[in-house]
Amino acid sequence: MQVIPHITDEIKSAIKRVGADVDVVIVEIGGTVGDIESQPFLEAIRQMRNEAGKENTLFVHLTLVPYIETSHELKSKPTQHSVRELLAIGIQPDIVLCRTDRFLPKDIRAKISLFCNVPEAAVITAKDVKSIYEVPLVLSQEGLDEIVLKCLNLTSRPRDLTAWLELVDKIHHPLDEVTVAIVGKYVEYEDAYKSLHEALVHGGLANRARVNIRWIESECLLDDNYADRLSPYDAVLVPGGFGKRGIDGMIRAIRWARENNVPYFGICLGMQCAVIEYARNVCSLDADSSEFNPATSHRVIYKLRELLGVEDMGGTMRLGAYPCNLEPDSLAFRIYGQREISERHRHRYEFNREYEETLTSYGMKICGNSPDRNFVEIVELPEHPWFLGCQFHPEFKSKPLSPHPLFTSFIAAAYAYKQQHAPKNTTADCRLRVAD
Repeated sequence: MQVIPHITDEIKSAIKRVGADVDVVIVEIGGTVGDIESQPFLEAIRQMRNEAGKENTLFVHLTLVPYIETSHELKSKPTQHSVRELLAIGIQPDIVLCRTDRFLPKDIRAKISLFCNVPEAAVITAKDVKSIYEVPLVLSQEGLDEIVLKCLNLTSRPRDLTAWLELVDKIHHPLDEVTVAIVGKYVEYEDAYKSLHEALVHGGLANRARVNIRWIESECLLDDNYADRLSPYDAVLVPGGFGKRGIDGMIRAIRWARENNVPYFGICLGMQCAVIEYARNVCSLDADSSEFNPATSHRVIYKLRELLGVEDMGGTMRLGAYPCNLEPDSLAFRIYGQREISERHRHRYEFNREYEETLTSYGMKICGNSPDRNFVEIVELPEHPWFLGCQFHPEFKSKPLSPHPLFTSFIAAAYAYKQQHAPKNTTADCRLRVAD
């Protein structure tokens, strides 16, 4: 096998498959120009321009224009050298996006235009902003959208950013705020929960509320003071994850939320831990997941390939979008407002339906099922103000202008809880950090 043509042809084929039924495909190639990892991808898009034609392709290059504080000047040399590297492999950028902390003055734009062989209008300031959701407004102000349409010979109706302006206004001028504790095992690497973080922000925007997130390492909840660490918060969320580490701390957080009527949202592993906690502390079973304890006597959660009647799954992970039917007399149905939904999955372990009768007899409600009823998708506690666990990842489908309904409802419940309780001291001594 050779890089050219075998690998580059596969890259081009993947791009073409994505673009089969759309007008524009956006392809991002990460890394730094010159890195060996990106070379096959850059070569592939160079070839694609020759095949598709210049009028059907557009190269946008993101570069850094640093400001040197000691000399009080912007430096365009990194941009010039980066573009020179691209030119050396046969790629001429059509637009240069200049990442910087201030708007570029005309003389710097003119210099970049001259040495990088792009029109001055195509030298765009990608200025640092307080919120990532301000970026489209800044780029629109710079005229990036009009240049893209012109380069690709596309027509469009006049720009209307009214909804986006309202969104940014909600971000900067919330009417109130709530504080959500995320109890997980990867909190030292917040990017692991990036989609979740943004989905919570979206849910807050729908309620005109700022969402303050406190990241709690689940292993910090194993001492006798765990309740004091959780009590300052308006809601608890346990996200997805793999492996046994930190599970006992998550289960403690879930029990605390359940017994104190604090809104609780469990996603993937968070739902599985909620089932385990309920089986142990309400149903009095010595329950566990076969992921954490293969020898457990009550495996209320077990591996996908062990499910009765499920064969030839093509691997051990349920991955991608799957349909789900909701029970009409459930919190989930009231949130979604429809019986049939579709959500994205990424997990190996499932609810064991052999324990369905036991758990439901003690009050847990299974309100979301796959159409063939092999898979449990959503559980909830009807006697609790807001307690819901889902096997899927709703954060993957949330958008700033279209927040996922589960997150919208969860933040509304957190705000209702806050209103019902006196202000609390939100200081905790367990490796917590605020996610702005």
